[in-house]
Amino acid sequence: MTDVAAADAERSGALDAFRRFLALERDVLVLSVAMFAFSLGFQMTTRYLPEYMVALGASGFAVGLFGTFGNVISALYPYPGGAVSDRIGSRYALTLFGLLSTAGFAVWLVAPAVGPITAGGRTVEPWVWIFVGLALAQAWKSFGLGATFAVVKQATAPSRLAAGFASTETFRRTAFLIGPVLAAVLIGLRAEFTASFRYVLAVGVAFGVLGTAVQHVLYDASDDSIGDSFAGLDRIRRDLREMPAPLRPLLVGDTLVRFANGMVYVFFVLVVTQFFQVGLDTTVALGGFSYEIDLSPQAFFGYLLGVEMLVALLIMVPASKLAERVGLKPVVAVGFAVYAVFPVVLIYAPALAGSALPLSAVMVAVFAFSGLRFAGLPSHKALIVGPAERGSGGRVTGTYYLLRNAVVIPSAAVGGYLWDFVSPEVAFTVAAVIGVAGTGYFLAFGEEFEAYA
Repeated sequence: MTDVAAADAERSGALDAFRRFLALERDVLVLSVAMFAFSLGFQMTTRYLPEYMVALGASGFAVGLFGTFGNVISALYPYPGGAVSDRIGSRYALTLFGLLSTAGFAVWLVAPAVGPITAGGRTVEPWVWIFVGLALAQAWKSFGLGATFAVVKQATAPSRLAAGFASTETFRRTAFLIGPVLAAVLIGLRAEFTASFRYVLAVGVAFGVLGTAVQHVLYDASDDSIGDSFAGLDRIRRDLREMPAPLRPLLVGDTLVRFANGMVYVFFVLVVTQFFQVGLDTTVALGGFSYEIDLSPQAFFGYLLGVEMLVALLIMVPASKLAERVGLKPVVAVGFAVYAVFPVVLIYAPALAGSALPLSAVMVAVFAFSGLRFAGLPSHKALIVGPAERGSGGRVTGTYYLLRNAVVIPSAAVGGYLWDFVSPEVAFTVAAVIGVAGTGYFLAFGEEFEAYA
């Protein structure tokens, strides 16, 4: 063997070892790249949409209704999306969902230019189009949910499902890190938020096009497990009855935790930009030079999300490896616990810190803590799809999310009502109480997936 061939073999072996470590089979890798593109576009845009709506004239309660509308979509989309995936195959399903999501980004982009429309004595304000855009933009994320779970399940050994999901989540959460930071940079280009945010939306459209093209061209559909055609409500009822038993206590605990998170999630940006109105104004000395940093609250929020995702990226793969030793349940429980207490940490930490630390530093610590909730995400996904039979992963996932998200539907409206008509502190405290209850239920009754037992 020549030196060049030996070197190539060594590099190939190292790459194969790395791929095996992260469970990066070909289709999982292609899916991960597409997931990166769509997640970048989605996270650049959606975390700022409540602020965008308020800038276009929406009230806090309207923001809560927007969150509830998103919950309706999350409840209704996954099951038919999983059924479509099982019927026509993941490649064509994800391509269709990608095109719809890209169109949604475009609707958000043009919403301010449409302006108020008066018809029949009623005026449709520009922020209403944000609802229309969401119905399209969430297609890849929610319709494609079953397809993404099914791809990972059929490409990964049962005992390594957490590692397989950790690999896709690493790509995805890297986009969650880059997206908000890039958004913060673009928002800083113009003083007027609605103008600068449209730069962000334009980039979102571009990444939607890129993600759709990548997954359609590179995904190998030859191993797709294509099931029977969708049989309507009878199929849904049968899938609900036949849901694997280990999923039931997980579903109850997860639903309570997600209801709590749904009450306050859309208000995180408003806590930073309006409730605390915290930006960053400081001077950094480096290499004998001084640099002034002056970030608006909107831009600072993007960097806070970057901190959150940096912690998530550092913790997910080690946590998935830990799950192979201690089981999925303890790792999932840790993630649930952080979800549960984060609302009170966010709303009360600045008051508890007092003047001991600058408010900006407190916010950085709070969002770093929030990143720990993602430690349990790969294990959580493995615990959902693990008990499913081959060829039914899409429907099992869709059934699970149909039930969970249906219950979570009113959460944002409840949070919006408390935010607008009682107080933000009450909204966030009630959310934390519900989240702690869900975590406790899962700890008491949750079951381990036998491949990890």
